[in-house]
Amino acid sequence: VELVAKKEEFGDFVFNKKANALIAEGKLGKEKATLVLPETFVNNSGKAVVAFVKSVKAAKNLLVIHDDLDVPLGTLKMVFARGAGGHKGVESVMRALKTEEFARIKIGISAEGKRHQAKKVSGEEKVVKHVLGKWRPSEEREVKKVLTRVAEAARVFATEGFAKAQQLANTR
Repeated sequence: VELVAKKEEFGDFVFNKKANALIAEGKLGKEKATLVLPETFVNNSGKAVVAFVKSVKAAKNLLVIHDDLDVPLGTLKMVFARGAGGHKGVESVMRALKTEEFARIKIGISAEGKRHQAKKVSGEEKVVKHVLGKWRPSEEREVKKVLTRVAEAARVFATEGFAKAQQLANTR
């Protein structure tokens, strides 16, 4: 999200007390946009989002960007109106908005196993350690490359719609 703000020349992130989030306002192409970085725990992300998305109809213009253990590192997957897949932050957003009807960019954070599938990390303690752990230098390079595509997909989502953005994001 910070890279989107930087690439698209948004203003600085400012703390919004009502949403308990850092927000930056600007434009993606010609479309006005608000970038929201919740300052809540992940499992309460919906509280920050619902401060800006007031209806199920408005949720269709929402793009949530998040990590995903079920997607290999360096891979993006853009989806619309799909289940949370066990992601506590996405579950929180769905509960707060009372809908699954919004777009998401899932950023893979797992090692790649056979047939380009993510290697499974099991056990809550191992999952937390993996999600919150430090990247190895090779992983960090991979993440930086993929984040550039995330920023571009976000811009395309705002200016050209979900289908074009999905095509860009889901191409490896």
